[in-house]
Amino acid sequence: MMRKLLNTLYITSTDSYLMRDGENVVVQANQVEKFRIPVHNLEGIITFGYTGASPGLMHLCAERGVALTFLNEHGGFRARIQGKTSGNVLLRRKQYRYSDGTEAVQIARRMIQAKIINSRSVLNRAIRDHGGQVDVGRLQSIAVEMKRLARTVAAVDNLDTLRGVEGEAAKYYFGGMNELILSEKKAFQMVARSRRPPKDRINALLSFLYTMVRLDVQSALETVGLDPAVGFLHRDRPGRASLALDLMEELRPYLADRLALSLINRKQINPKSFIIKENGAVLLSDDGRKAVLAAWQQRKQEEIRHPFLEENIALGLLPYAQALLLARFIRGDLDDYPPFLWK
Repeated sequence: MMRKLLNTLYITSTDSYLMRDGENVVVQANQVEKFRIPVHNLEGIITFGYTGASPGLMHLCAERGVALTFLNEHGGFRARIQGKTSGNVLLRRKQYRYSDGTEAVQIARRMIQAKIINSRSVLNRAIRDHGGQVDVGRLQSIAVEMKRLARTVAAVDNLDTLRGVEGEAAKYYFGGMNELILSEKKAFQMVARSRRPPKDRINALLSFLYTMVRLDVQSALETVGLDPAVGFLHRDRPGRASLALDLMEELRPYLADRLALSLINRKQINPKSFIIKENGAVLLSDDGRKAVLAAWQQRKQEEIRHPFLEENIALGLLPYAQALLLARFIRGDLDDYPPFLWK
């Protein structure tokens, strides 16, 4: 039903060059071979910086269904190379009709309600696990507001109102983020959620992890035959994977936010893991990025019990499970889309 969780190869050295040798992916630096791996062991290659790749390697990846993604050195998306579009044309045609119809509100509502519920679970977990170190009263009051907003979402009948409720929930949630940081509180303070560029360390870490989640979600959508560019809540914009942005909403609190907090609170990263630019932008350093990627890969190997499928799956398969369920709903095999709810 779901493919085996394979590996993603991350290339973090900017002087690397990728090439093909038969059925192998070879990584060179200064014309010296540093690493090789059979292509069938990979599901994706993600490069950071100005890494080059041979046309032969690009052809091999496209042929074998291995997504080759180029990011800048700080995780910003640059380009993605993939093979032929997979999936049933009838599924995509129905997806396009849903995007323009009342079904868009139905699907987006389910995803945003799950996002708010899962964000509230992050707060409640902090209260339960670290009650002596956090402001319990403040977190409980935020959790109450988020519970109210989750109920409000259920009655929303248009996308603009839904975006407004989602924005209000995000304001409450990120307003309590500093309470969840137990180590190096001053260095990791969040003034406000900021992007492009992040203005503090916690925002830099979250933005980087959100990029990792989005790339996995985009691959999952392509795998099940859906078009990542045509979303329901995020509207069409050239070059934007709108459906990937939709689907990752419900997954961000569990996959990214929890990992970011664990990395800080367990001191797996520290203030020196970041670079502060002259314009105030804050970015992960090379060592910081490597530490986050190692933790990200390790986390994806953990197993969870999927609440709807009632099966044990690796955490890295969660985007694929949700993409599969979304495709089943659009096909008509399910009465509604069951979002992921962290229990």
